[in-house]
Amino acid sequence: MTRLVGPGVLALFLIGCQLPPERGEALRPLPEEVRPLPYAELLTRARYQVDTTTEAYLLDKWDTIEDSAKALEQTARYMVKATEVPEKHKGSLAVTSGDLAKLASDLREAARDKDADKVKDAMTKVISKVRELKID
Repeated sequence: MTRLVGPGVLALFLIGCQLPPERGEALRPLPEEVRPLPYAELLTRARYQVDTTTEAYLLDKWDTIEDSAKALEQTARYMVKATEVPEKHKGSLAVTSGDLAKLASDLREAARDKDADKVKDAMTKVISKVRELKID
């Protein structure tokens, strides 16, 4: 009997665990009609999108920056409908996510123009805005 308890607990633990989305998956657009997603999942998605943008910036991959910024705009729009929003963000989430969507749009336009200075400035603002959304 005790031999079954250890593997049983491990199986339950593994079933309950859910890994965050892979980086490539974070750039895949969400469906237009999607159920509200947990705040933490959307924040993780936004962080992956920022990471991808930073890496693309360092390699002058303008199309990837543009795609990342577009995905981040969408993530920001979904945040307004998020579930399990931390108490400290409930009153300001609509404004903060709206700001993030606008900044992501600015980043996308700068990438389209291949303007490294504007991309850098936009990325700095996007990173700061995503940081404001942290859970702790």
